[in-house]
Amino acid sequence: MPFSAEDLVANPKFILAIRFHAGRMRGMFDAGPRLARLLASQQRWLLTQTAYALAMERDPGDPASGFTAARLTGEITSRKVASRNTVLSFIEELFTYRFIAYEPGAERRRPRHFEPAEISHQAILGWLVSNLGALDLVDGGNRAAHVGAHPELVRILQPRIARNCLQDPLWREPAEQVALFLWTDAGGLIVDHLVSRMDLLGNDPERVVVGHLDSRALAADFMISRTHLQRLFAKAAQQGSIGWDTTERKPLLWMSRSFVEQYSQWQAIKFAYVDEAFHWGTR
Repeated sequence: MPFSAEDLVANPKFILAIRFHAGRMRGMFDAGPRLARLLASQQRWLLTQTAYALAMERDPGDPASGFTAARLTGEITSRKVASRNTVLSFIEELFTYRFIAYEPGAERRRPRHFEPAEISHQAILGWLVSNLGALDLVDGGNRAAHVGAHPELVRILQPRIARNCLQDPLWREPAEQVALFLWTDAGGLIVDHLVSRMDLLGNDPERVVVGHLDSRALAADFMISRTHLQRLFAKAAQQGSIGWDTTERKPLLWMSRSFVEQYSQWQAIKFAYVDEAFHWGTR
């Protein structure tokens, strides 16, 4: 039986799963920064996952199905995730960097249908396997190995996950402390980096230590300005989400327990949809 979001939040192993997945996403960025930036913020995550789901739902016998500019625009703008111009710019970016291509023979047809390039298929498969591996850490399951052995399952599972996440306002619109990061450029990457470095052995009831952080190097790594990163951290500090322990020779960054809990509750929504899709698609 799949986990519910409430089950996951209540499980003491879930925080380990979240840290594992964050580390995998950080590694994905290191392996392919431009591709990983498609999941770098909540808006881009929703755009990317919805576009891929539409492509996977393509029925050659139904000209209205599949990934077209009009269909992606309709899905996204109806939920106020992004404007029409933002959607069209996003598609142009995907096409320019060859993450998508026209369907064979679709160059001169209207509407033009797009399909993911092989590199995009591999990226989404890697994202899915990472999520499943995190769930396996919670209960000792073999979800990741199963999908790794049957990669074609991504075409069945991903659209169900993406649509459930897009339709759920609790996932689509994170709570305030989390939203501060996720609705900013590269904010998702920054949170993944912080979460992947959490010291879970500490016993401070109010804080979770992340460690020393070189903001200049991190900004350069994520291809954002240092000013943007510093402003983001300053706003998060004002909310009480993060702060610095200056008693050490080098200041140590920490995250508040309340921020980590809020982030965990939000992540649990998606992980529950991932688990539900896995059980549904492999029964």
